[in-house]
Amino acid sequence: MKIKASILIILIVTTCIFTGCEYDNFTEPTSTLTGRVVYNGEPVGVRTNGPQLELWEDGHELRAQFPIHVTHDGTFSAVLFDGEYKLVRKTNSPWLPQLTDTIIINVNGHTAVDVPVEPYFTLSNISFQHNNGEITANFFLNKIIETANLDNVNLYLGKNLLIDDVRHDLKTTLSTDNITIDGSNNMVVEIPANLRSLGYIFVRIGVKASASGELYYSQVQKVNL
Repeated sequence: MKIKASILIILIVTTCIFTGCEYDNFTEPTSTLTGRVVYNGEPVGVRTNGPQLELWEDGHELRAQFPIHVTHDGTFSAVLFDGEYKLVRKTNSPWLPQLTDTIIINVNGHTAVDVPVEPYFTLSNISFQHNNGEITANFFLNKIIETANLDNVNLYLGKNLLIDDVRHDLKTTLSTDNITIDGSNNMVVEIPANLRSLGYIFVRIGVKASASGELYYSQVQKVNL
């Protein structure tokens, strides 16, 4: 009995070794999915690693789900296996959630896709001017979703490209009493001394709807001082 048990153990160990080799040499995904989150064909500015999309893949024993993080300029990318995926626009983003409205994506090699969204608010006609140590921001605030309520509008200054409600060197909030919805607005802020010494700053504007924890942002711009 001991001899039989020893032979059985050897067979099990041998099988595990060969099986382990097979797992160690599994094929990694090589196809890429790239895209943009867009409104009216233009990329939507967001907080890096804030809003997310979700990819779902069926057809296996387990239904796989992949979170897709959107970068500050509204782009995203993922490395995947070829196949059919379902993309979902999640909640807590600066656009309407569309959990039941999935987008079918067939990934084959390099695949690019635009993901349309409906933001609560958008910003347009944006310009930044530097004069005598101050930044003047001009913009048009558009209300897209009729039932949306405005929470706040902020101007961000920073020494790095990634600036948002979490990463910034200066944040100035414009009082809602002084904001014109569906109209032109402006903000004037003094540039801190530590930023003036750089010779440049990065700037952007963010608008937040009450229904979301995330802001819709303008694209980051660099202003020479």
